[in-house]
Parts: sequence; structure tokens; C-alpha cells
Amino acid sequence: MKSKILFFLLISGLGFSQQKNVTIKNLPPKMEDFNFPLVSYSQNPRIENKINTFLQVDQLEYIPGSGESPSKLVLSGKTSYSNYVYFYSWEKMETPQNILSIAIDGEATGAYPEGFSIWKNFDLRTGNLINAKDLFQPDSRKLIENLIQKSVKKEINDFLVELKSEKDPSSEVADQISIYEECYTNYKLESIRYYFGKDKLRFIAGRCSNHAMRALDELGDHVVDIPYKDLDTYWSSYAKNLLSGSEKVDKTSLDHKLYKGSIDGKYPITMLIDQVYDDGSLSAKYWYNKNKKLIEWHGKLKGNHVSLLESDYYSEETRMWILKTAIEADIKGNKITGTWQDYNTKKYLKLELEEL
Repeated sequence: MKSKILFFLLISGLGFSQQKNVTIKNLPPKMEDFNFPLVSYSQNPRIENKINTFLQVDQLEYIPGSGESPSKLVLSGKTSYSNYVYFYSWEKMETPQNILSIAIDGEATGAYPEGFSIWKNFDLRTGNLINAKDLFQPDSRKLIENLIQKSVKKEINDFLVELKSEKDPSSEVADQISIYEECYTNYKLESIRYYFGKDKLRFIAGRCSNHAMRALDELGDHVVDIPYKDLDTYWSSYAKNLLSGSEKVDKTSLDHKLYKGSIDGKYPITMLIDQVYDDGSLSAKYWYNKNKKLIEWHGKLKGNHVSLLESDYYSEETRMWILKTAIEADIKGNKITGTWQDYNTKKYLKLELEEL
């Protein structure tokens, strides 16, 4: 118990105030439908660049310095979302000293306009996005997921009891009951939204309703707060160092990491790994530093070996994707090395990447 209290007091004493050297302004061009964060970190320009590159590639599908307006693709509906995406506001959250948490609000258009709120959390020691699963010991991750699921299920079940107690329920109430009885609650750390608070982690689980039934969903998103002091037993060593203000950086997962390197030692590239899933499948995107055009990779991670494929185009004749390149590489420490094969020429070139 003493160690839990000591760790919590250490976190509290190391500055939940905002980082004085980290400021955020609007990414130009600021417009009514485009208010997107641009991070400035005078203490470490490399980390500043890394955070901004991630945010802009991940959310805007825009590569910094590519010459186009950062808002062009999202405001014209030309990203992979196939929707118009508007960014209305952002907020810098109050966090422990090693962490930058940014809340972003916006709206995506489709069959129905859909408002969204996302939170992105960065490790200011490395510039890496913080993956929720890295915060907990491997054998504790399922337990944390169960805590979140249990809390959401209780909220839903309590509301169901209230709905079912109504006499002569209307058709709307019947629809509400159906929404909540069929609600998906098997949330995973890899996909749930969250951010760091002053003394707690706040998880935000998605609502029970789809677009069409949203007006009937009185509960909306499900918020689950877990105090830091209640998580002491489950923290990974990475999380303990992160939250205590230590400069020691532990190894973390590949998800959402940026790499720089080259193909054949001649063609500089940058790569962003999107996510590695439970079955080993992964997606990534890369671009040549010269022409700055996003290219998709998809593949598998098995142990420390990664296999990736790049598609050229979809053939209507064969109803198959025609492959352009294949990558076979090994991960060792913060480096990825292997071969890049051109499917047309069958030529193999050396691939060398290092974490930014």
C-alpha cells in the first residue's frame, strides 16, 4: 500500500501542469471547417516534427512539406474515408510532464453527418504515439479490458432496468431497449479512445447506436475513469517511467511508429506503421521523401519478421489486385532491414529503416 501511495504522490508532484515548452496553434490555413493542431516544442524540434508528421499523415493523409494545402484532401472528400471531414476545434489537455494529450473535435459527412471526438497521446521523450496496451503488463491487459467492459455493461444494464420499468412503453422505448440489449461491449485496448487526466486515465467507449438510431441513444459514448492509484499493480515498466517523470524509455510495440531510411541506399523514404493486430496482420504507409505521395503496404508480422505487399492496381479482368512490390524484412531493436522486390523487374533492392 505504501508503494502505491508513494508512486501516486510522485506522479502528482512532478507536474500535471502543461509543458511550458510545448505550445499548440492552428495549422494553416485556419478556416471555419478546419481548425487542426500544430505542435511547437522548442526544447526538441525533432520530437515536434515527429508529432506533427504523425498527426497530419494519420488524420489528414497529408505529408508535411508536400506543397499542397493540408486541408485539401479532407475538405474535398478525397481521403481513404471517402467522406468530407471537418475539424472544428482542438484542446491541449492537462497531463503528467512526459505526456502531451490533444483532444480533437470534428464531423465526417456520409449518409448521415457524424460528429467525432478523438484523443491523441504522445510521449514527449520520444515523440511516439502512446499505445494503451503498452501501459499495462501483458498479463494485465485483459483485466483492464474487463474493467472497462464491466463498467459499460453496468451503465447499460441499469438503464435497461429503467426502460423496462415503464408502463405502456412507446415504440421508441422498445427501440431503445433493442439498441442496448444488442450493444457491442467487447472493447479492446488497441481500439478504445482514451486520454491522461490529472489523476486518472479516462477511457471513452463508443456508443451503442448506429447512425440512423443515434437520436434514440440517450447514453451516447461511455466514459470509464480509472484513478492512477488503482492501476499501480498493473502498470508496465514503460508506464511507471512515463508517469513518474523518468527519462528512461522502455521498449514499446510497433503500432503507430515512424521510421526513416532508404531503398537501395539511394531513395530516401519515411514509413508509418498503422497498427499490428492480434493475428499478426498489419498495415503501413510510406512515401518517398522527394515526391511525398502516400503508398499503402499491407502484410504480416511473425516474430521479428515482417512481410509486406504493395498493390499496383485492381484488374477488372482478373478481379484481383495486381502486386507492385514485396518486402521481406527483420526487426532488430529500432531498425528494420531486408529486401524490397519489384514485381515487374524481379529485382531485389536493400531496404533499411530506423525509428525516427
